Amino acid sequence: MACIMDGNGRWAAKRGRPRLYGHHAGARRVKEIVSACPALGVRYLTIFAFSTENWKRTQTEVAGLMKLFRRYIHAEARELLASGVRVRFIGDRVRLDAKLVKLMDELELLTSGNDRVHLTVALNYGGRDELGRATQRLAREVAAGRIDPADVDETVLARFLDTHVLPDPDLVIRTSGEARISNFLLWQSAYAEYEFIETLWPDFTADIFARVLRGFAARERRFGAVPAA
Repeated sequence: MACIMDGNGRWAAKRGRPRLYGHHAGARRVKEIVSACPALGVRYLTIFAFSTENWKRTQTEVAGLMKLFRRYIHAEARELLASGVRVRFIGDRVRLDAKLVKLMDELELLTSGNDRVHLTVALNYGGRDELGRATQRLAREVAAGRIDPADVDETVLARFLDTHVLPDPDLVIRTSGEARISNFLLWQSAYAEYEFIETLWPDFTADIFARVLRGFAARERRFGAVPAA
């Protein structure tokens, strides 16, 4: 499963509050959705927390989001460990501040032995950026003579993606009524099903999550083939 968690700012605006108020509400919703995963049969969940394009937002909002990420990691680390959640981060860490990166590294190490739920947080992530970084790493291996150019195919390239240890998503959910993928998991979602729902992310409850999953379970996935006669 993967989620594009959209609508925090609009949720806050409807209540006459600043956008960061909505982001804090959205963080609390993440906790609920992750907690619901085992009962719903979801073992892998990837959430889109901050994109490479989100730096275009106001300095106040970006700084507030970075503070929220640090606070969330610090506050939830022990509970995530106790709940059997393994946390990974994908995206380019170069632009993130050192304190945040240190917390990310520590949380990944702390939860590395867990296997009940695999939570992947896309932070300073963009699908095109990921493919560019993966191609650079692959090119260096080819230049060093460790990979024959003739052997490069989609399987080889996938080994250099941020998600190389994760399965591709079966379903991508986007909240808030927007019907676009916003540069999220472009390679990995080639055969994913999509669900675009009107609910704003802070209102996306575990019950709504369960309902979306039931709808997904009824879909016929053919992966380019035709139905059996």
